[in-house]
Amino acid sequence: MIIENTRKTLLAILLAGAAVPALGQQTTATAETTATTDEVDIIVTAERRNQSIQDVTGVVQSLSQAQLRADGISDFRQLQVAVPGLSIANQEGNIEIFIRGVGSANNTELGDPGAAPHLNGIYIPRPRGLGSMFYDLDRVEVNKGPQGTLYGRNALAGTINIITAKPRLGETSGYIQGEYANRTSYGFEGALNLPLGPTAAIRASGFYANKDFGFKNVATGAQASQLKPAGLEENYGGRLSLLWEPTSDLSLSIVGDYGKETGTGYPGANIFAAVTATGLRPEDLELRNVVYRGQQGVLDNTNWGVQGKLRYDFGGVSAEFNASYRDVDFYQANASSESIDWPGRDLNAIQYDNFSNNFWQTRSQSQIYELRLAADEKSSLRWTLGAFYFKEKQQVGFLSLADRGYCCYSGTEFVMPDVEGKSYAFFADTTYDVSDRIRIFGGIRYTDEKKSRYGIGGNLALTLGGEDFACCIATRFGTEGFRPNLLDRPNFDLSKVQTPAQVAQFLIESTKTPGQRDTLIQQIQAIANGSNPNGTCFTRPDIDNGFVTCPAGNNGGFSYANLTIPSQQVGRAAFSYFDFRIGGDIDLSDDSKLYAKVSTGHKAGGFNDSFNGSTIPEAFSPEKVVVYEIGSRNTFEIGGRRSVVNLTGFWYDYSNQVFQDLTCINLDQAQTPPVCNGYSLVNRNIGSSRIRGLEFETRFALPARLGLDFNVTWLDTRITSGTVADARAQDFGAGGNSPLISLAGNRVPLASKWNINARLSQTIDVGRGSFDWQALVNYRSAYFLSQFNEDDIVFLDGTRQSALSAGFPDEQRGYATFNIAAGYTLGNYRIEAWASNLFDVEVSQKALVGSSLNIRFLNDARTFGVRGRVTF
Repeated sequence: MIIENTRKTLLAILLAGAAVPALGQQTTATAETTATTDEVDIIVTAERRNQSIQDVTGVVQSLSQAQLRADGISDFRQLQVAVPGLSIANQEGNIEIFIRGVGSANNTELGDPGAAPHLNGIYIPRPRGLGSMFYDLDRVEVNKGPQGTLYGRNALAGTINIITAKPRLGETSGYIQGEYANRTSYGFEGALNLPLGPTAAIRASGFYANKDFGFKNVATGAQASQLKPAGLEENYGGRLSLLWEPTSDLSLSIVGDYGKETGTGYPGANIFAAVTATGLRPEDLELRNVVYRGQQGVLDNTNWGVQGKLRYDFGGVSAEFNASYRDVDFYQANASSESIDWPGRDLNAIQYDNFSNNFWQTRSQSQIYELRLAADEKSSLRWTLGAFYFKEKQQVGFLSLADRGYCCYSGTEFVMPDVEGKSYAFFADTTYDVSDRIRIFGGIRYTDEKKSRYGIGGNLALTLGGEDFACCIATRFGTEGFRPNLLDRPNFDLSKVQTPAQVAQFLIESTKTPGQRDTLIQQIQAIANGSNPNGTCFTRPDIDNGFVTCPAGNNGGFSYANLTIPSQQVGRAAFSYFDFRIGGDIDLSDDSKLYAKVSTGHKAGGFNDSFNGSTIPEAFSPEKVVVYEIGSRNTFEIGGRRSVVNLTGFWYDYSNQVFQDLTCINLDQAQTPPVCNGYSLVNRNIGSSRIRGLEFETRFALPARLGLDFNVTWLDTRITSGTVADARAQDFGAGGNSPLISLAGNRVPLASKWNINARLSQTIDVGRGSFDWQALVNYRSAYFLSQFNEDDIVFLDGTRQSALSAGFPDEQRGYATFNIAAGYTLGNYRIEAWASNLFDVEVSQKALVGSSLNIRFLNDARTFGVRGRVTF
């Protein structure tokens, strides 16, 4: 279930490889080796051991590096066009992954993702920066359904495993690739493989990419019109891999990587005003025409790590030890906007001199260690025993500032300089051959989690009185050149902030570099240094509200100065849980099998923001999914060519599900009855859902060297319980209270009923080389972007309004995207042309829906280009 606990939503509430095969040579399996369309006996590692793709008891899809290029997939986010049931969105730098409607938008220090990313089989806790790993790959694997036993931590929805190209022993090889695309996008990529004697090899690779996501700045203000739109990217990275195999029993691999993402960031656009002004649905508006204002959006993300794998075969039992360290350093200043353009809007009437904005900072240092012992794969009893340890330290900062604050809000700040998470697990898994054709399997995993965090969170406010105690003198905050302190604050201990002078100093310390026209420091510096307890009052045209003037007395100070700062945020949480899988399979023939299994997965619990005097629960508990699955795996001979037809049925029991709920954060018990003076979004384990579906996979090798892949996923999702406050109907006249709404009967967000993927490819000999082409069609039926499912809004006074008329349409209508590609290979030389999203379909992949908020995050616009590649 979507957990939309971003600080932006809270702000609104508080306002109350080497040579590769041709395009047709791809598979939808987790392949250890490259396979052509007429070769289906592919070795896979989906269940963390070597086995044929047709022996996997689950649904796994994989795309090789060549297939990714042919599909026009150059970014992690675009992977969903080739994998039915997969949804990936980028919300302000947070990569959010949902599989079959299961996942999580909780990527801050408050929680964890619900689908587990991996790099070479090793867990990645924070998916920021995955795009800078998407080069020189062997393949990408998508493992659907909970993987709690085999993969463990946060594999509630499944896993996505990025497998990099490995060094090759005894071989000097590599490639160089360059490409150019529309919107002046271009990039380079290359790799070099060198042997280090007969038992070792090294591989170095790197990339550079300059991209444009397709947004347009339609602002008309003199300064605002010069701002670059969101979605501009300049990314680069490098990877160094070492492989040492001194004997057939011993191997050691070490991979180090570095990635850098820069540009204008990934914020969405709030379409609430456009919808309410026009009555149009989002599909009828130009969502990419954004009215930018304020500061230039900036993104700076560094992601680096090193991982090692040591394997040894003792004879009958093998051991593998994995270790990894990963460091993420993310900073983003949003490209702020005044919604989007709409028919009839007067762009010249907009107040462009408004620098309200959001700033994000995230740092993560994680360590992972895993030891696995496994029996010989040739034994009739195959088992695996293992232990897993994870430790992460985070430092997280968020500032949402409100420029031109009159009365009396100036921003919201949440900064956590000390966040720690630890997890350890023990697991066992076994498969037993009852006979040559019947097998049973089972596994169990115990996980223990501990989390803690320390920092500050809440509002920044300056209530500054004018003549005769009139309210209020405005404050400018965040103008040109402003940079927040965030994690560089000198003090986070609010026990040391008691006097008015200390409070004023704490407010000042939210700023690292003042904006050119900021007034905050000038207004309260005298309070901080003790020279005037009423501060310094002055007016100027851009803060003159027309009816409040400075008092004649008070030594140039305000008639009163009430300052508000965030509260202390401290939390601890601990969880433990078991996951299991159990099932069996039977070979009906050498080319056909049936299987059935039950498996579980958990997502770790997390924190809620706390406020003095509130009853908000400090933490929420882990979510759980139990899945019942049955499937058939079949290989056929058709015209002398082997083809595959697989069918899988599944039923999800999703419990302890987290929904967001509005909860009182400031209860005034001095009144009778008590009155709530503020609400905040809180994560609660108050929901459950049922998901059932079918997945149909086919791979056909046809005459004339044609290949056809056709995959269909049907999902029927239903929220079975969960009652929450309807944030869309929040009434600030009633202290921010909202009516209750039952979600029972609604569909799970981001889950289309129909997901259809078809790929047709062909290779033709032309002269001394070969020509190949491919067409990829991806269809998704309509889905909802929020838990509210576009239900009518019933306000506190009983009046009813449609979601559209209130500005909250949240259904993405069904759509189809088309990707095409063609290439010619002559020896070691290859040239390709491709087009992604050929008909430029505009799709909302994610939304934030709340009081006066309907923020959309979109897919990439149409991209087309040419690419050249030389292998050696």
